[in-house]
This record gives sequence, C-alpha cells and structure tokens, in this order.
Amino acid sequence: MSDQQDRIMRLFIEEAKEHLDTLENGLVDLKSTMKDPEMVQEMFRAAHSVKGGAAMLSLDSIKTTAHRLEDCFKVLKDGPVKQVDQTAESLFLKGVDTLKDLLARLEGPFGLRNEEGEKLVQQVMPVFAQLETHLNNLAAGKVVAVATAGTRAPVAAPTAGAAPGNFAVQVMVLLKEMLQVFKQKESAASRQELATACARLYKLGAKFEPWQNLVKTARGAIVNPKNSYKVLAPLIIKELKDAGDLVQTGKVKTIAPSKNLLLLVAAPKPAEVSTPAAPAAASKQVALPAEPKAVVKLLLKTFNKKQLSEIAKLLVHAIKSSS
Repeated sequence: MSDQQDRIMRLFIEEAKEHLDTLENGLVDLKSTMKDPEMVQEMFRAAHSVKGGAAMLSLDSIKTTAHRLEDCFKVLKDGPVKQVDQTAESLFLKGVDTLKDLLARLEGPFGLRNEEGEKLVQQVMPVFAQLETHLNNLAAGKVVAVATAGTRAPVAAPTAGAAPGNFAVQVMVLLKEMLQVFKQKESAASRQELATACARLYKLGAKFEPWQNLVKTARGAIVNPKNSYKVLAPLIIKELKDAGDLVQTGKVKTIAPSKNLLLLVAAPKPAEVSTPAAPAAASKQVALPAEPKAVVKLLLKTFNKKQLSEIAKLLVHAIKSSS
C-alpha cells in the first residue's frame, strides 16, 4: 500500500469511527431519538457515509454491513414507525457492533482479511433481516412495542464466572435509565439516583473485576458535584456501553477507565486518597502511608495495570508542571 493509499485508509477509519459514535449515541435511547427526525436523518447519513467510503476502498464486508444498516434506518426515516421497542434497539446494536468489529480488524496489525469479513457479514445478515421484518411489523401494527418508557426490563443476575448471554442488553437497559436521569436538573437527589444505577451495574458484573473497577470510577466521577451532566453523560454512557460489549465477547481484561474519566474523579485531600468503594457503599478515605514502598503496595492492591499506567502519566505531568 502506497503512502497516499495509507493516508486515505486512515482518514476513512477516523471518519468511520465518528459515524459509529453518531449511531451508538442515537441508539442508546432510540425511543427518544425517534422524536427527533433530524437525529434519525443523521444516523441514516452516518451509515450512508460509511457505505460510500467502504465502496470507494473496495472494503466489501464493511460496505455491505453499512448498506444493510442504511436500509433499516431508511425504514425509520421514511416509514410510518411511530414507536420502537427493546427488540428493535437490540437488533440495531448488533448490526452496529458488527460494523465496529469489522472496522477494528481493518485497523489492526493484520488488516481485514476478506474471508473473516465475509464470515462476519454472513453471521449478521439474519439479524438485519429480522430487524427489517420487525420494523415493518411495528409500522403495520402487527406487533406492540414492548419495554416502553417507564417500564424496566428485568435484570437477571449473572451466573458465577461467566457473563449472562444478554449481558450487553442488560447493560443497555440500565444505561438508558441513567441517560434519562442525566437529562434531569443536576441535584444531589439525581446524582444519588445515578449512583444507585451504578450499584446495579456493579452487581450485574459480579466476578468481573475490570468491569467493577470501571463502574466504581464512573461512580466517583458522578458523585463529584464539580462535574456537569453535560460532560459526564456522553463519556460514561459510551465507556460503560463499550465495556459491556467487551464483557459479552469475553474481552474483560481489556476494560479500563479512560484518562478523561479518571480525571473526572474527585481529587483526594492532602495526605489522603479516595479508594474505589463498592458503588452501594459510601466512599472512604484512607491515609497514605509515609513510607514510599508502602504507598506502592497500596496502589498495586487498589488499581489494575492500565489504571496504574494512567496514574503514573498524571504524576509525571504534575511533577513537570510544578517544577
């Protein structure tokens, strides 16, 4: 691949990621998105843009997947679908997840091989067929939308040592509830409601330490009154949604809070550090030991490797700034 082709490919990947963000943000609460025709149009354009870019680069599997997504968004955009349900949301998310998987493979060190791309396309085609049929049935009134606003879908407890088969869907149910709270006026009561949702997410991912560490970090950012909902909502919803997908696909070890999320957690008081506590419990302050080696042991016990790496970067930056 020439340098020019490589630049074009990297540009396509970056733009495709932005379009995927648009799709995911709209699908987090599809019922609300349906009330905004411009947002539905934007999601349609996002899928269309990915399709066009993939066609230009002869990325057939990405083009086909984006094209089928575009077809389904067209039903929402042009058809008489007045209300969607959890089934439609879940099927849409499966399609977007496949597109995300294809893009991740394309960006990987070995690129996207034709055979693996075709395999993923074959796996997702029945999902799109089911989605299109379901949307048409909703439009025709042949099925009644379920899990409507105000109705909570039950969240089943995970089996020991393994994620439940619908873990990502259960996470999305809770994230949609959180999104509704984020839309409310900022207050101590609404922050407590969000913290309670974190407690449920924490319990949902029992046995998965990286997941629970992420949830604890998100809760720490939420309870800090200095952080506005406008800043918190897109960051936390996206990170927890992506982490839920990683749990579902058996990639739990890759979960870690982003640098931006870590920065939103309340800064500790001098000579104290806030240790991540279970979301249902109150945060507790632990005095830092005077001995540096003891501090290292405490940090190793409290945080995972990726978190420690981010902490180290922040410390180096702080030392350079103060010198």
